[in-house]
Amino acid sequence: MPPPADIVKVAIEWPGANAQLIEMDQKRPLSSIIREVCDGWSLSGSEQFALRYADGPQLYITEQSRGEIKNGTILRLAISPGRAARQLLERIQSHGIDARLEALKELAKLSADPTFATEFINMEGIGTLARLVESGTHFGEMLAFTLTAFLELMDHGIVSWDLISLSFIKQIAGYVNQPMVDVSILQRSLAILESMVLNSHNLYHRVAQEITVGQLIGHLQVSNQEIQTYAIALINALFLKAPEDRRQEMASTLAQKHLRSIILNHVIRGNRPIKAEMAHQLYVLQVLTFNLLEERMMTKMDPNDQAQRDIIFELRRIAFDGEIDPTGTEKRKAMYTKDYKMLGFTNHVNPAMDFTQTPPGMLALDNMLYLAKVHQDTYIRIVLENSSREDKHECPFGRCAIELTRMLCEILQVGELPNEGCNDYHPMFFTHDRAWEEFFCVCIQLLNKTWKEMRATAEDFNKVMQVVREQITRALAMKPSSLDQLKNKLRGLNYSEILRLRQSERMSQDDFQSPPIIELRERIQPEILELIKQQRLNRLCEGSCFRKLGNRRRQEKFWFCRLSLNHKVLHYGDLDESPQGEVPFELLSDKIPVSDIKSVVTGKDCPHMKEKSALKQNKEVLELAFSVLYDPDETLNFVAPNKYEYCIWTDGLCALLGREMGSDLTRSDLDTLISMEMKLRLLDLENITIPEAPPPVPKEPSSYNFTYNYS
Repeated sequence: MPPPADIVKVAIEWPGANAQLIEMDQKRPLSSIIREVCDGWSLSGSEQFALRYADGPQLYITEQSRGEIKNGTILRLAISPGRAARQLLERIQSHGIDARLEALKELAKLSADPTFATEFINMEGIGTLARLVESGTHFGEMLAFTLTAFLELMDHGIVSWDLISLSFIKQIAGYVNQPMVDVSILQRSLAILESMVLNSHNLYHRVAQEITVGQLIGHLQVSNQEIQTYAIALINALFLKAPEDRRQEMASTLAQKHLRSIILNHVIRGNRPIKAEMAHQLYVLQVLTFNLLEERMMTKMDPNDQAQRDIIFELRRIAFDGEIDPTGTEKRKAMYTKDYKMLGFTNHVNPAMDFTQTPPGMLALDNMLYLAKVHQDTYIRIVLENSSREDKHECPFGRCAIELTRMLCEILQVGELPNEGCNDYHPMFFTHDRAWEEFFCVCIQLLNKTWKEMRATAEDFNKVMQVVREQITRALAMKPSSLDQLKNKLRGLNYSEILRLRQSERMSQDDFQSPPIIELRERIQPEILELIKQQRLNRLCEGSCFRKLGNRRRQEKFWFCRLSLNHKVLHYGDLDESPQGEVPFELLSDKIPVSDIKSVVTGKDCPHMKEKSALKQNKEVLELAFSVLYDPDETLNFVAPNKYEYCIWTDGLCALLGREMGSDLTRSDLDTLISMEMKLRLLDLENITIPEAPPPVPKEPSSYNFTYNYS
């Protein structure tokens, strides 16, 4: 007979004594259980003790967290959080250097525990650490552990960052500004400054006064990628929190300091592979840089603004420079109208009206002027080439440039905040100081080329734009390392290739709707669906690594989960780093019986998504989140590394619970496998029974010399 659900069998250790094997009744108060354990070892003062996990982070067990204890867990009797905090605080303030160092090491380790952190902070521990830093008497390991403990304690969000003094900020900034400083101290100092900027508006201004962009850029030229990552993260934080009027100024400063070329040469083209956090920070910098275009994108053109109208005049002058303006006003007006039509504007009389819609607003006009001035030959060729075509086949440059600018803003998500966990940066945007404008110039030439290949007319405008969008997104997905490589990718994605790819994808989707095909699909679908379920369960048995979402993404922590081979237990446990391959069951200390699982929820229904703030609860994380709800009222929360793993796990868990799978990936897999199976069966003609045709009805002899044999 299985033990009651409230009874958990655990082992409890104490230094120098044999472990106690007990059955922990989860209904009893934790204090009474600790008292019994202390009595077993003849320890007095049970209120001064607590239970901690023996493995992993070794967190303290509280009444709120005790429900996470599983059968077979090894626990350790330890002094209580309050007593530990008091002892460490006393040792930190002692005069012995060795004693202080050991105390700070222990503090750095325990500060990750929220229970201990609360006790230590209530004893004014953060103020003590801040004063140690401000004194400037700590160096080397001692200072590194002090900063680590400080950062861990602050990350719990128990106290406000606004309490930090100016002298503390100056001291931390001093470590960043020093030419030679220990790597561990520099890492923690950069991380503390980033947290200050992100968590306090007031501290942003103080940090911005102490840290110069030039000093941060200097840290990008080192060989340590961790330091580079922290430095870019701080630059991004300063960029993100800067007032609107200062962002353009900061961008100009970064351009003068050649930030782009330094990142390209020392990070992207360095000899080391780009780690996930570095890729994320590069993506954030890319997004923040493109977001500088938002103001122009959302600015309408004022038809009465002469300076803005002069830009349109300049576009006309460059395209038709050889033509002399007529003297009469009416003749000049008629000539301008004709020229604006040849330039492809929708409003031939007053083309300024074409730029009153946002997006893309004035950004489209900026792109057109850049093309006309920097790539003048290309601009003139496109305009004159289309003006000499038949009216129905001309590609309207002005209209195309405006619509293309809007499309590029959508593809690159101009004006949107960066997504947490996204690593989608494009190396080619770091290869040119005017990457946005150059990207537009490449794409407008592509649009003109595709228009000719499609032999399009004005009625086909939207169709051409759809093809061009597909060409651009497919090319970007290949991650070209330079603009020249982008051009090569686009050459290979001509209109004929897009048609071939579309046809291939349509064939793979198996859109046949004839009755025999539909009947065959219905017959083999259960068999294929069972095959997919088995594949999902096999993948769950192999297991997957998941990232723990914390306040500081760069200090990543991982955990691994896998299904037992008999499909009866989910095993999981914490890891120090992302594993290479499978993790043995012995290293996964926690487990959940499948029989205890009540349901699987996804997205915003997950408990860990409800707890997150609106700022962090972005769309991408929501789409990858799922939770396992199990008895009594516990949850195991996941955020999948990608959509594929999300579908594998949610489908597999549903299959495990005997419920219908419904992810997009399942539907896609199902269609693909059914399509393959159907093609194999249709090719195997011996297995197909063709119904016997009825005998034909005799016809009257005709004038044709055919002989009918009805036997």
